[in-house]
Amino acid sequence: MSHRALMLAALSPKPSRIRNLSSGEDVQSTIGCLRQCGIRIEGNDPITVYGNTWKAPSDPLDCGNSGTTARLLMGLLAGQGIAATFIGDASLQRRPMNRILRPLNQMGVHTGSKSGHLPVTIHGWPTRGLDYRLPVASAQVKSALLLAGLGAPEEVTVTEPVATRDHTERMLAALGIPISVIDRTCRLEPGNYSLKPVEMTIPGDPSTAAFFAAAAALVPGSQITLINLSANPTRIQFFDLLRTMGVFVRWSQVKTRFGEPVGSVTVAHRELHPFQIAGENIPGVIDEIPILAVLASQADGVSHIRDAGELRVKESDRLNALAVNLKKMGVEVKETADGLDIHGGAALKGGPITTFQDHRIAMAFAIAGLVSQSPVILDDTDCIQISCPDFFNYLHSLQDAS
Repeated sequence: MSHRALMLAALSPKPSRIRNLSSGEDVQSTIGCLRQCGIRIEGNDPITVYGNTWKAPSDPLDCGNSGTTARLLMGLLAGQGIAATFIGDASLQRRPMNRILRPLNQMGVHTGSKSGHLPVTIHGWPTRGLDYRLPVASAQVKSALLLAGLGAPEEVTVTEPVATRDHTERMLAALGIPISVIDRTCRLEPGNYSLKPVEMTIPGDPSTAAFFAAAAALVPGSQITLINLSANPTRIQFFDLLRTMGVFVRWSQVKTRFGEPVGSVTVAHRELHPFQIAGENIPGVIDEIPILAVLASQADGVSHIRDAGELRVKESDRLNALAVNLKKMGVEVKETADGLDIHGGAALKGGPITTFQDHRIAMAFAIAGLVSQSPVILDDTDCIQISCPDFFNYLHSLQDAS
């Protein structure tokens, strides 16, 4: 949501004020790229964005490790007619970009990439609309095409195979943009838009909160309440799945702010039961599967994950990373082409963990260390800066509170 709020604020001719912006390095990458494109961004909390002052960047836009920055900005800048070259770190350079370049080409945007990976160059306005069915469920691609559609002279429709997170659609509607969503098809009407300024407080991120909720679910006698958290139905399937595993989960004080439901959730330890997830249930928990795999290791049976091949092209091959590290900790795991079978009930061993420089793998196994027989030793903790720089501070404060 921080990425999207910044990008939409950059389109408004009036100053926008955004509170509680994520402090993660990925969001800092978005801020840096927008500044290179002529957008003035000042302050800390709130941060103020002075938008609609676009210029072509003189140097490549370094997206760091952030796939959200790269993919959404390709759409955003294409819609504004801004030519740019996108680069990133070694991990981001391995992630597929053709999934956004091909539909942008169909819109009339000129793109260049030797391999379908970064570096990527875009130039040219969207010269026509788009009626596009996503071959792979992706909120990033959907959002990029909607952002590009803000500069298209014709209607843009994007149909998803299964529902993905809908923050972009909600924000556009809150800003007065004529967008509708019917049966997984987003329809953006053409027009010369003048966006209202973005005035919002970013709610807590459910994907980050999932690690602390899992800590409470794992450690006997534990309970946690996470406040001011996004309660968006496309983002809280993790908490629904926790409930099916037998964990106590209760939402309260849910209100709508800037088109987004926000509330508090209480999670308390209970005996864990195994789960099965596949098909249309995967996109809603795709970022939470690493911590779900850790929870599965402590359930009273075998958990099955399928149709999660997308995890092989994240910051790391997360399916392999999970299998490797769970086995190190004494868990019986079978790795399949698109998933995992995890046998629960293991007494977790401590020792060295290979994070593969992946923030979600690092955080998941830090949580596993709460119930391991000896300490977990992560080979890289700096990668956690990507999404949650205060992760260990929060974790230590929870342990002190207990």
